[in-house]
Amino acid sequence: MQETKKYWKGLEELNQDPEFLKHKDNEFFEELPLEKVFPENPGTLNSNRRDFLKLFGFGISAATLAACTDSPVKKAIPYLIKPQEITPGVANWYASTCGGCSTGCGVLVKTREGRPIKIEGNNLSFTGGGICSVGQATVLSLYDQARATHPFISGKKASWAQTDKEIQDKLAAIKTNGGKVHILANTINSPSTLKLIGEFLSAFPGSKLVQYDSVSYAGILEANQISFAKSVIPSYHFENAEVVVSVGADFLGTWLSPVEFSAQYAKGRKIADNGKHISRHIQIEALLSLTGSNADLRIPVKASQEELVILGLYNEVAKKTGASVLPGVEDVTPGKMLASVAAELVGKQGKALVVSGSNDASTQVIVNSINHLLGAYGSTIDLNNYSNQYKGSDKDFADLVAEMNRGEVSGLIVYNANPVYNHPISKAFAEGLKKVSLTIATNDRLDETASLVNYLTPDHHYLESWNDSEAKSGEFTLTQPTIRPIFSTRQFQESLQTWMGGSADFYSYIRNTWEVSAYKTQSQFLLFGDFWNNAVHDGMYKTTPSAMASATPSGDILAAGEAIKSVAGKSGKLEVVVYEKLGLKDGTHANNPWLQEFPDPITKVCWDNYVTLAPRYASELNIKQGQMVQLSAGGYSVTLPALLQPGQAFGTAGVALGYGRTKAGKCGDNIGQNAAGFFRKEGNTFVSTQYNAEIKGLSDMYELAQTQVHESMEGRAIVKETTLAEFVNNPGSGNPAVTLVTPDGPQKPEVLTLWDKHDHEKGYHWGMVIDLNSCTGCGACIVSCNAENNVAVVGKHEVLVRREMHWIRLDRYYAEDKNNPDNVDVVFQPMMCQHCDNAPCESVCPVLATVHSAEGLNQQVYNRCVGTRYCANNCPYKVRRFNWFQYAENDKFDYNMNNDLGRMVLNPDVTVRSRGVMEKCTLCVQRIQEGKLNAKKSGHPLEDGKIKTACQAVCPSNAIVFGDKNNPESELSKLLASKRNYQVLEEVKTLPNVSYLTKIRNRKA
Repeated sequence: MQETKKYWKGLEELNQDPEFLKHKDNEFFEELPLEKVFPENPGTLNSNRRDFLKLFGFGISAATLAACTDSPVKKAIPYLIKPQEITPGVANWYASTCGGCSTGCGVLVKTREGRPIKIEGNNLSFTGGGICSVGQATVLSLYDQARATHPFISGKKASWAQTDKEIQDKLAAIKTNGGKVHILANTINSPSTLKLIGEFLSAFPGSKLVQYDSVSYAGILEANQISFAKSVIPSYHFENAEVVVSVGADFLGTWLSPVEFSAQYAKGRKIADNGKHISRHIQIEALLSLTGSNADLRIPVKASQEELVILGLYNEVAKKTGASVLPGVEDVTPGKMLASVAAELVGKQGKALVVSGSNDASTQVIVNSINHLLGAYGSTIDLNNYSNQYKGSDKDFADLVAEMNRGEVSGLIVYNANPVYNHPISKAFAEGLKKVSLTIATNDRLDETASLVNYLTPDHHYLESWNDSEAKSGEFTLTQPTIRPIFSTRQFQESLQTWMGGSADFYSYIRNTWEVSAYKTQSQFLLFGDFWNNAVHDGMYKTTPSAMASATPSGDILAAGEAIKSVAGKSGKLEVVVYEKLGLKDGTHANNPWLQEFPDPITKVCWDNYVTLAPRYASELNIKQGQMVQLSAGGYSVTLPALLQPGQAFGTAGVALGYGRTKAGKCGDNIGQNAAGFFRKEGNTFVSTQYNAEIKGLSDMYELAQTQVHESMEGRAIVKETTLAEFVNNPGSGNPAVTLVTPDGPQKPEVLTLWDKHDHEKGYHWGMVIDLNSCTGCGACIVSCNAENNVAVVGKHEVLVRREMHWIRLDRYYAEDKNNPDNVDVVFQPMMCQHCDNAPCESVCPVLATVHSAEGLNQQVYNRCVGTRYCANNCPYKVRRFNWFQYAENDKFDYNMNNDLGRMVLNPDVTVRSRGVMEKCTLCVQRIQEGKLNAKKSGHPLEDGKIKTACQAVCPSNAIVFGDKNNPESELSKLLASKRNYQVLEEVKTLPNVSYLTKIRNRKA
């Protein structure tokens, strides 16, 4: 019998903090002093009726009944002449390529009446159809008023004609004098763009393209050049790996290609009731990452020890495979666990994979040797069909900065990059800019870099552009415009064409490039026009992949080992680790409010950055949650609040990138501090750790906006989990029959109910199943729901007083690790309206604003709701949200969406809720109705899987399944029959139509 775990949501609950105990039973706890509600007149009640209810609404239900407001009248204007491709009320979808980062995921863009409003994954892409939170949020960035609306010369508005003439004249003078013009960019994986840049630079001998990435993977490129004479990042195949060991690589969160890896990883974690195997995942890391939170075995170690772990793991694998070992290497893991880890890897030779998040070339050389000994090349690692997603060179960037400061660069074009903000040697770069006579930036706003150049020639948003990409070798994708340019911007490539004196027509350039390259690699289409139209329709074209092959590394592992030991041995008591959050990542999209209000899956904090510390280490330093601290290392320091993070290695401090922006826009500026200065130069690369740091507690306290410390499991089985060993013996393990504890002992719940039974036997009966074994906790579902359902952004203050509006929560539960006090197990659970058949909310609504549909949906009728909030009080799942303000038209909530431009992102199929009503998940009823209507028009029965909710459609790991419970052949019905299936709080007998599958960890106990 598996021992019951102890779960908690936050340290306040674990430690039974007095403040937590005081408020834990008050589900509507809010601190609303008068000065917060009425700052213009503190201490008085001189306010209108609605402001009065803001303060006293929970206690005065009679007054709240009278508090409804009429929705404003909106007049519709019909088309006089309808565009041929647009039918009012019908969405158009276009295949494209995401421009949110260098990963290059294939996407589908939904437009309504010519407006892009939603982004989802393309099933034909290497990602398998998922998309991350950043990719989805880029549609809102299109309507950002902080974007540059025209060119600038020395910071002043200019015309394109004047800008082009001055640039052309200066380029001609540089060419005459034999000067060099370099182009600086983040990774470019567009074949057509690279070809065009080559043609442009050929006119300036000695000029070059320099690519860099703010979060660099140059160490992998350099290591593969040393080991295999190939400066590439390989393709990893987690789906083929039965044992995965990751040392500091957050491959499910931010490392390389997490959407692709999540889809692969989930395939190895799917299991049927008669299954016997799932993959085994071991994570060794300093900070608690999203990937580590999903591991079967997680081993916390300091950052300096991560690289020593690689050496120790190599030796243990070498011993078991007959290879030579490295001298002077010890096992630094707690409990000396590397021998058993190596045994698991060698036991799955050919089906094992080791990855490392280090950007140190020596470390990656050792990783290559480990994978070679395990037979990973040709099975779980593919060097032939490699990745082009990150090609930046730290050495090339450093050389460029040195060249600029020597006065050897005549012209510099910065293509959509922001090194003044996001590079560790930004100060040297900014100084070098002053010594370059011609400086141009094509960034989309006057950001930290663009504000320092001579000319800003703003680029289009990628949704306004034509482009192509080869993110993965042999997979060519297209980017196509889904809206005409909103501002007077111009695509970077067309600017180059203009300055070269040619025609500014990049579409034709791409088409011609594909005609002489990709078209000739296929035989399906006889005419290029047919080939091109098909590629534009699908958004991509794939060549036949090369066969995977084994590879033997040739690097000097002895030298690499000595280099690692010489650096790791210099560690002090405290180490700093710089990392990326899933939402903001490197801060490029800091002005996007969806991402600012996206709660970090691990810390549940939004609108802030902070210094994470292990609770036991913070206790030794006498540092408390929210206390301001000064963290210093490598000549750089930040002052931020402390956050006590369970599972973090003792003696480690974590700081997220993406904050400290000063010229991003009103949503992104002056939030937190920039952590890029903590990067450390090691050889030719910049690594994200500092081994000698100091921390000092300050007297000030700071309140972090967290979205999860409000509720508690209270000892109930809200999340359920078991081990693989238990599951093989009993597929229902971890999911016992529900009993109620009574004075006479445990008893089964009574079947008697106050509700009349709903008749769902005819027609559709909608339901959802969420597999906790597949859900990685990435949170893509949250941003997708926001975009689909016009969920309001409310800002930090409203989150602090418990008023976030997200329709779907991603609850994160910790469980104790009895073997290691510095470690925790983590389980994620998406929680939305459960659409109960016996819905407690329906029985208490005095105006029938929440009713049950014939198809099993709990419906919310907004124009009936008067805001009593009885339903929220009666909901055991706490998934209802009260619309305190009219967020969409309120200057106090102007987060890039409260203006005519920002409102273009709103989905016209979903009501924008007026003030004073309840709102919650509808299981995307608008999509259900559209699917039913399409099936009716086609004259065929509705196919299973044709309707996907917004959260389901974007989930990279396919953890969410929606369908018809009345269809016995549906995927949903099969999952409902699983012995792992359970309902949350089923003892309450609310009969939810949303259920979950027990989580299984691949461990014996």
